[in-house]
Amino acid sequence: MNETTTASWRTLLTQAHDALRAAVAGVGGEAWDAATPCEKWSVTQVLQHAAGDQIAYAAAITGGPWPSEDPFSPSGRIEGDPGAHLTAALDASAGAWATVDDDAEQVPVPLPQGPMPAWLAAGACALDAAVHAWDIAMATGRPSPLTSEMARPLMDVATRIVEPLRAYGAYAPALEAGDEADDVTRLLAYLGRR
Repeated sequence: MNETTTASWRTLLTQAHDALRAAVAGVGGEAWDAATPCEKWSVTQVLQHAAGDQIAYAAAITGGPWPSEDPFSPSGRIEGDPGAHLTAALDASAGAWATVDDDAEQVPVPLPQGPMPAWLAAGACALDAAVHAWDIAMATGRPSPLTSEMARPLMDVATRIVEPLRAYGAYAPALEAGDEADDVTRLLAYLGRR
């Protein structure tokens, strides 16, 4: 069995959404233009990307509208309140996931791998939200929103989905974490984050 069981994938997704929401709530003033661990992207661009990805998961599940802007080419400009922009995306994502059966074997996702079991599909969505919460927190000098409780199941998901996505530039090459690394550090290193 995997770390992200059908009984826990909803909790993991909620934790990841909450981490992203908290990271964005902690951004203020000039920090929206700050550089992030995502090479060449500002905090605003990471927020646009993360929100777009959540909308894409919702669209894949429900057949609803896709992001209005390419999440992989964010403009760096958000009209209105950035927190409201994120809330709309997270609400769409959460609403879509609420329609998915706990044990669904074929959940559509916006990834090239195609449909996945619910636990893995939701884990992929959670991984996206959680790692971008970390990016924003690091860029704004805030503590990591990732916990070992989140990192362990996210690592299980990452090892199943990330390798093919590296070819698209979605993740940097894995880094060496070291023997003494904790769960969070191992996850971040696997995702190419320093």
